[in-house]
Amino acid sequence: MKIHLISLGCDKNLVDSEKMLARLFKSGFEYSELPEDADIIIVNSCAFIGDAKEESINTILEMASYKEEGICKGLIVTGCLAERYRDEVLTEIPEVDAVIGTNAYQDIEKIARRLCEDAEACGKGAEKENKKGGIKDFKDLSEIHFREQSECGRIVTTGGWYAYLKIAEGCNKRCTYCIIPYLRGPQRSVPMEELCEEARELADTGVRELILVAQETTVYGTDLYGKKMLPELLRRLSEIEGIKWIRLLYCYPEEITDELIEAIKDLPKVCHYLDIPIQHASDNILKNMARKTTEEEIRERIESLRRSVPDIALRTTMITGFPGETDEDFEILYSFVDDMEFDRLGVFPYSREEGTKAASFDDQVPEEVKEKRRDELMLLQQSIAFEKAEERVGEIFEVLIEGRLTEDAFPEDDPLRELFSSGNDNIYIGRTYMDAPSVDGYFFVRAGKRELLSGDFVTARVTKAQGYDLVGELV
Repeated sequence: MKIHLISLGCDKNLVDSEKMLARLFKSGFEYSELPEDADIIIVNSCAFIGDAKEESINTILEMASYKEEGICKGLIVTGCLAERYRDEVLTEIPEVDAVIGTNAYQDIEKIARRLCEDAEACGKGAEKENKKGGIKDFKDLSEIHFREQSECGRIVTTGGWYAYLKIAEGCNKRCTYCIIPYLRGPQRSVPMEELCEEARELADTGVRELILVAQETTVYGTDLYGKKMLPELLRRLSEIEGIKWIRLLYCYPEEITDELIEAIKDLPKVCHYLDIPIQHASDNILKNMARKTTEEEIRERIESLRRSVPDIALRTTMITGFPGETDEDFEILYSFVDDMEFDRLGVFPYSREEGTKAASFDDQVPEEVKEKRRDELMLLQQSIAFEKAEERVGEIFEVLIEGRLTEDAFPEDDPLRELFSSGNDNIYIGRTYMDAPSVDGYFFVRAGKRELLSGDFVTARVTKAQGYDLVGELV
């Protein structure tokens, strides 16, 4: 029996996908690179914002076509879209045979096997056994199933040299724009012993970089231990042999403590990098978002981080067009981004999500205004990022190698094709401590005749800035 799994959305969803794959493989399934060759197709969906929902629905519909054209015996939808629209998915897309909630994927192999057996027993290929329904598997979002979900391990799909470590599930913040607490439940931290065991297993498979993720990493442990335990977790993970880098994502500014800053500063394996989802800078908008901070407090926290860790790279995200955002509010946000000069920044137009408090707010901002403000902010950030990249010429960095490149990897008009002008150099792509996978920049390394492997750490000097990316040569 073969399965094909598509993982959409965030890196936290990817961890769930990797654990589902492990359960399926242990149960005897094999993986199919092509959906048309699979007995079971799984779409691990996202429903965070409108664009994510649209992508999930389009993907499910595309996979549904294989129920008629291929050998597919079952189509399963898991993740946030399944949790949010459990009945609608089954009724609106009849090719779907099962929906599994965000807290229930430990049953994935049983459901997949049942669909295969039912299809074979009735001799009707991919036809659903019961057209009136379909399989539903959902569990209380306040329950904890970490050990059950992790008992089969992980199939790392990120290349093998880095992996995400999900340290908690759910969120207690209840920001007015966010649907996640309704889809993932309240904050539930994974016990520290389980995380360390999982990290050791990942290190044994060759993982060199651990990327800690959760809806909010900074409050890790408050539900289990009565206090924030992220600094202690970082200390324990730093003791694991084989792990070279530990990277932190999703750290809310108001929860960043002096102890956490000291841990980042003092623990050599912890990257001087922090992802801080700020979302806005106008106190008026922050209050309406139900964020627990102010512009002044955010500025103070950033200044404290940069004072203690001068080379720290800061990434953040902003939302434009939140209900009630005036021209003055946007000017405050624009000036804030201009002043703070973040190393990395992403901007999203506000997405009006049913079920959230902000969806019912008056003064909804027109779509064209949201997008215009997004574009203005990104243009500002581009100039900041390009200037920062230029300033790094001549600096020396440790680079994690992710693969070798060939000239045909770049379009004809791409300036990076100049890397191959000598005709003899081996060219590799990698990342520095300043760059998280998929969302930040790259470091392109001229290695001469030297052969490198993915997962190698090398030292390289920056010789050129190319937009958001850096180009350099081995030292």
